[in-house]
Amino acid sequence: MANHDKIEQLRTRAQREVDEGLLPSCQLAVALDGKVVHHEAFGEASTDNRYVMFSATKPVVASAVWLLIQSGDLDVSKRVVDYIPEFASFGKDAVTVEQVMLHTSGFPAAPLGPLAWSTRAGRLERFGEWKLNFEPGTMFVYHPTSAHWVLAELLDRLTGVDYRRFIAEQITGPLGLADRLQVGVPVDQQGDITTLEKRGEPVSPDELERLLGIRELPVTEVTDDALIGFNEPDTRALGVPGGGGVTDAASMALFYQALLHNPAGIWKDDLLLDVTGNVRNHLPDQISQLPVERTLGLCTAGADGKGSLRGFGKTVSGRTFGHAGAAGQIAWADPESGISFCYLTNGVDANFIRVARRGTALSSIAGECA
Repeated sequence: MANHDKIEQLRTRAQREVDEGLLPSCQLAVALDGKVVHHEAFGEASTDNRYVMFSATKPVVASAVWLLIQSGDLDVSKRVVDYIPEFASFGKDAVTVEQVMLHTSGFPAAPLGPLAWSTRAGRLERFGEWKLNFEPGTMFVYHPTSAHWVLAELLDRLTGVDYRRFIAEQITGPLGLADRLQVGVPVDQQGDITTLEKRGEPVSPDELERLLGIRELPVTEVTDDALIGFNEPDTRALGVPGGGGVTDAASMALFYQALLHNPAGIWKDDLLLDVTGNVRNHLPDQISQLPVERTLGLCTAGADGKGSLRGFGKTVSGRTFGHAGAAGQIAWADPESGISFCYLTNGVDANFIRVARRGTALSSIAGECA
């Protein structure tokens, strides 16, 4: 049963930054026992709208890769080149599939943009040009998009089906979500997607130093301009596997309910237990220096009580799993409470500290909604 007092508190918190003009709109959903118990939009949107979910896309793609692991077609201990020979250049022949899924594969800054990523041939050509930034397996550095282009190619190559179609037919279709949760949205189906808008000002170097002990953040491809680029119809249609998925909050909350309850029998129980609970990466995060606590495709809150520093709330269990997205997108499930939660916005706030604090507050309230 849902805690309606907490849901009301959640509504109030979500409304706040819309009222303050910091966000144009947002949408949230709480689900429990396989059903959505609350779904609401705030600001310039309705529950019929969908949002670009950025890196919250990653578990959807991973959930399709899990099917290849389950069938035996993919062995994560094997090297990527065992499946994609074009990947072998510049020392990348040592990279394993597991390292790709754990963000330890060594090519976080590998370039791939709108020209090269638009065709499979272009992507494979770039694979051959990519170089390593560090020795695979020696450290964790988040791969915003590069790793999931490799996973997409593994799906294409091992199934003989385009990765977007495979996800629709094998994951979102059986879950009844294919019309609302998509990786790759045809241009003529994009009318319900909210337009991303820049908001706020960046954190000053003085504030960064006061809070994190550094005066500048590591340079990555995840810039505000890059995020706004997901307004482009062709980019939305492409379905960037590391961050281009589109959904509404209710559909994503139901996707996570499926990872808890497996209603369509898509995955075997032992596989689900492994991918949602077996932490294979305890290496430290570059900024927080906390163990990242990653499974094959998911983040977990961790048993050390510091889940809020990994993108979860302060009230969820250490077994909670999910994956956040840029701009403050939230999606997770807690096996102990049975709650799954999703929050989405089309506001790209330049103040990442404010975004992080909002996420912690929302997830902490949502964690008590059962």
